[in-house]
Amino acid sequence: MKNRTYNRKKILVVFLCAVVILSGLIGRLVYLMIFDAEYYQELAEDLHEREREIKAARGEIVDRNGVVLATNRTVCTISVVHSQIEDPETVISVLSSELSLDEAEVREKVEKVSSMERIETNVDKETGDKIREYDLAGVKVDEDYKRYYPFDDLASRVLGFTGGDNQGIIGLEVKYEDVLKGTNGMILTVTDARGIELEGVAEDRIEPVAGDTLQVSLDYNIQAYCQQAAMNVLEEKQAEAVSILLMNPQNGEIYAMVNVPEFDLNDPFTLNTGEDASSLTDEELQDALNQMWRNRCINDTYEPGSVFKIITASACLEAGTLSLDDTFYCPGYRIVEDRKIRCHKVGGHGQETFVQGIQNSCNPVFMDIGLELGAERFYEYFEKFGLLKLTNIDLPGEAGTIMHRKEDIGTVELATMTFGQSFQVTPIQMAVTVSSIINGGTRVTPHIGAAVLDEEGNTVEKLEYETESDAVSKETSETMQTLLESVVSEGSGKNAYLEGYSIGGKTATSQTLPRSANKYISSFLGFAPADDPQILGMVIIHDPQGVYYGGTIAAPVLRDIYDNVLPYLGIEKN
Repeated sequence: MKNRTYNRKKILVVFLCAVVILSGLIGRLVYLMIFDAEYYQELAEDLHEREREIKAARGEIVDRNGVVLATNRTVCTISVVHSQIEDPETVISVLSSELSLDEAEVREKVEKVSSMERIETNVDKETGDKIREYDLAGVKVDEDYKRYYPFDDLASRVLGFTGGDNQGIIGLEVKYEDVLKGTNGMILTVTDARGIELEGVAEDRIEPVAGDTLQVSLDYNIQAYCQQAAMNVLEEKQAEAVSILLMNPQNGEIYAMVNVPEFDLNDPFTLNTGEDASSLTDEELQDALNQMWRNRCINDTYEPGSVFKIITASACLEAGTLSLDDTFYCPGYRIVEDRKIRCHKVGGHGQETFVQGIQNSCNPVFMDIGLELGAERFYEYFEKFGLLKLTNIDLPGEAGTIMHRKEDIGTVELATMTFGQSFQVTPIQMAVTVSSIINGGTRVTPHIGAAVLDEEGNTVEKLEYETESDAVSKETSETMQTLLESVVSEGSGKNAYLEGYSIGGKTATSQTLPRSANKYISSFLGFAPADDPQILGMVIIHDPQGVYYGGTIAAPVLRDIYDNVLPYLGIEKN
């Protein structure tokens, strides 16, 4: 009886355990089949579906007149599906031969057990079509797009370029990525458990959507002419670099932005210096490429030199501490505390009015009016004119102004700041600030993007930019127009004079750091017509050899550009 009772208890325990286990399995099965069904259904579909991406055509970039600056070329991507290959040796032989690849490299990819292995991208269409004609089982030839720039190095640092994934890396290509990139499509094929495509089952195809076209304010003809002019002076003066910027001071549209030597947009990873990249470490090569891709007009700062006297004069006129009839005496220097700060004319200019002082670009005159204004008020106008904030140009990597803290501006610092030394700004910052002074007091946002267009060329969106008013009074603006016109017609900017046109401008020559290196930056800023500015230009020559004065070598460059560009823009002679 004891044994029977014991056995019954054992059977009951085993039965209860079995019931619990079976209940758990049934519960788990119900959960998987009902509550988690969608997840496993997706896994099953993934197992039996193979996806191949179809790249969307990237939107074009066109200039203000519709000239195509960036477009696409059809290329192919060559891939292999391991489970579908019937004759691996033939596949290896054909692909290595047609693609000019190492046979061992191709063999490794062909024999690799994977759902799909990419052999080569950006293959020209002719080669892709030739491989397709072999009709090799397991070899896929998909059409793709590669960015193409019809004018090679034109505006290279402005347009930018794309990487292997067709995404923007620098310039407009990255700034307007969302506009240009489009939406990729997809090819879906059904396979069995072994990964072999099922015959008679149609492919599902999701068509790609091309990106929109970006219309920019650049003008191909103006850009090309400015680039040629920059190359001429670069070679003539054996300079390190030359930058030219042309913009509309009334609305901020940029017509040309040149930084020579430019680089080839269709081969952006080859150094434009001719240096052998194989002799560099990976880190050195990347540093060299980053330097080559820099846009000096917005990414780099410099001491503006005497061009900044435009800002100093405007601040003093606004503050009421300066009259055009004020007289000064220039012995060729000023003693400021323990420093002897010289004028560019060693013997001095002698007795002169302020008008003559700005025509002569006399440093002592500007030190006098700046010291009269005082450090605190000078800093306030520096801030009011927008020099302490970014211009917000629609290009990546804009640098900010490098400026003393207000409490650190002593008498010597203030004296040197009045004629554009001891602080640094970007060329685009100088162009925008001077624009606000000569256009009646409106600070514009410089920009290159003008509109977004669809495939038919219809405007999808017109790009708008902010403006700020009351940078200076209308009276100060008109006074500065007159003063700067006299600089060209009678003063240091006479080499920019162009018969039939009233041109205002200011020359500059600044010494780079360290001063002991004896390297200079020569520049000229000019606008026309002087009494109703429609175009403003800057020419900046870095480290010219021989004569380095801005009025001598930079002013003539802008004069020659205006001789062609002003009639082209429909600005008539007066």
